[in-house]
Amino acid sequence: MEMLHELNIVSISFRVFLSLIFGGIIGLERSRKSRPAGFRTYMIVSLSSTLVMMTNQYMFIHYEGTDIARLGAQVISGIGFLGAGAIIVTSRSQVKGLTTAAGLWASACLGLAIGIGFYDGALIVAISVFLVITVFKKLDNYLTSTNKAITVYTSFSSVESFDKFILYCYKSKYKVRDIEITKNPHLNEAAVVAILQLEADKRLNHVETLQHLSSFDGLIHIEEL
Repeated sequence: MEMLHELNIVSISFRVFLSLIFGGIIGLERSRKSRPAGFRTYMIVSLSSTLVMMTNQYMFIHYEGTDIARLGAQVISGIGFLGAGAIIVTSRSQVKGLTTAAGLWASACLGLAIGIGFYDGALIVAISVFLVITVFKKLDNYLTSTNKAITVYTSFSSVESFDKFILYCYKSKYKVRDIEITKNPHLNEAAVVAILQLEADKRLNHVETLQHLSSFDGLIHIEEL
């Protein structure tokens, strides 16, 4: 086992293999959801980070006065540019790509841990991250689909219809916490597009809430954000 912590052809091959496996496992979930940063991207990020830490270790062994943490610190801060590129704000004010960006950062950290020979930590974290983006997603969906607040994207045929819809929400015992008026180039000038944050006094079923609100006359489209 001591051989795997030293820098030799066996440990280098083992670290490269682990980084490909762990990075690929996390990226596989993103690929299944057709995200831009998927299976291969995660593997490359993990593999490159592993190389950085092995280079760090090589420099520390062969050159005196080398800071073994210096290159790794640059990877942790530098990976931000790749994560930022994965985050987008849609025309409906939806923020997408946060999980992908976080996964890329985690993949880089896994690569650093593997690259320096911290196998136990890398294994535990890789399993934990995989569980978070797969199993815990179901729990997250359940919690957010039954809470008191709901944010909806709506479009109306006219300003009058929008005003009446706000009154309809209050009569239906939904408090309008926030209103954001936006534009949709595909609708005519008289139409109104709004993002509304509604809140109830008790936990509500979001599917039933959308079905109830969609019955309003003058409402063209409604969906949860």
